[in-house]
Amino acid sequence: MIKLQIIGNLGKDCVVNNVNGKTVINFSVAHTEKFKDAQGNQKDKTIWVECAYWTDRTGITPYLTKGKTVYVEGSPEVKTYTTNDGRSGASLTMRVQNVQLVGGRSESTPEGYNQGASYGNSSPASSRSNVPAASDITEPMDDLPF
Repeated sequence: MIKLQIIGNLGKDCVVNNVNGKTVINFSVAHTEKFKDAQGNQKDKTIWVECAYWTDRTGITPYLTKGKTVYVEGSPEVKTYTTNDGRSGASLTMRVQNVQLVGGRSESTPEGYNQGASYGNSSPASSRSNVPAASDITEPMDDLPF
């Protein structure tokens, strides 16, 4: 099995479709890398990945909106095509197994947004635990409990 992991931003709001009685959530994720070329000039390279998440768990769809940062993992697939002018092209797609919201709460985020919420076929060991943030700890850090 080949596994692809992406952290990137959504290019547009997700779209929920029904195909042969099954639900699929479609969205695109962009990842931009910064690098220097041979002359030392700063360059950006953006890779777009079209994602298809086959699931009945559609509760994440209100949060999959343009500009949100997500972590997505799944099986990659390369699709080749020929353009109208005869050139060959390729696109990277992914069959999503797990999607996780990344980033902090913003003013435009709906109430009840769970930062780091994970949706998919992840094992319990890979999901987040309920560890308090450092700012939530009220006991002195230098006092040992024993």
